[in-house]
Amino acid sequence: MKRNIIAIGGGKIMVSKNREPQTLLIDQSIIKQINKKSPKVLFIPTASEDNVDYCEAFHDQYEKRLGCFVQELLLYRNRPSNKKIQMLISQSDIIYVGGGNTLRMMNLWRKLGLDKYLDKARKRGVVFCGLSAGSICWFRQGNSDSRKFKDESNKTLIKVKGLNYADVLICPHYDVEKHRQPALKAMMKVTQGVAVGIENCAALHVKDDKYRILASKKNKKAYLVYWKYGEYKKQALIPSDNFRSLMELTKDR
Repeated sequence: MKRNIIAIGGGKIMVSKNREPQTLLIDQSIIKQINKKSPKVLFIPTASEDNVDYCEAFHDQYEKRLGCFVQELLLYRNRPSNKKIQMLISQSDIIYVGGGNTLRMMNLWRKLGLDKYLDKARKRGVVFCGLSAGSICWFRQGNSDSRKFKDESNKTLIKVKGLNYADVLICPHYDVEKHRQPALKAMMKVTQGVAVGIENCAALHVKDDKYRILASKKNKKAYLVYWKYGEYKKQALIPSDNFRSLMELTKDR
């Protein structure tokens, strides 16, 4: 399958002006995927309900620091027409999806037909990327905290169906949210296939039929997790410049 996805586990992009965003090195790797001086980046902040501060921070990072041309696809503040949505997606070299409520985002996307527009973009080679909800959305499923957005005390993690561009369940924030690892372990016991737990400041990069792990901070990584013959398996995936076969992750175990 043709695809170029960089799924970031987490990390602060909204920082004070004298500080460096935590994902800078990964963001630079995203830009390098496009051989242009000023790539066109479309930011989709649906999961945060088009949070204004988030949009400003994204412009600071990708426009001011990294020299891209940034546009936004806002589906809550001033919902554009289907024609405008298609135009924004079709003009983009990179599509970055922000974090927030994954379930609400996926439901709205499907209602508006974004899943179909994004698939056309994938086929023409657009780079897909994002953080947290923006990492889950590209894969088969994700380990999501969407329920907390209605009730902050609700720590239950649920499976949310993504766009299925790779047969993996994604778990963001694998190292910084203590409830993620035990919840993923329990989730995978009743879920076929494999999951990748991605630490903050790390990313899973899937390019066509290969993958690698990226990191913007020292000692950050990801983990391949699955159950086999009643035993829970957990394998560290170390950052590397070199790609490996995606089949190593997704093959039957």
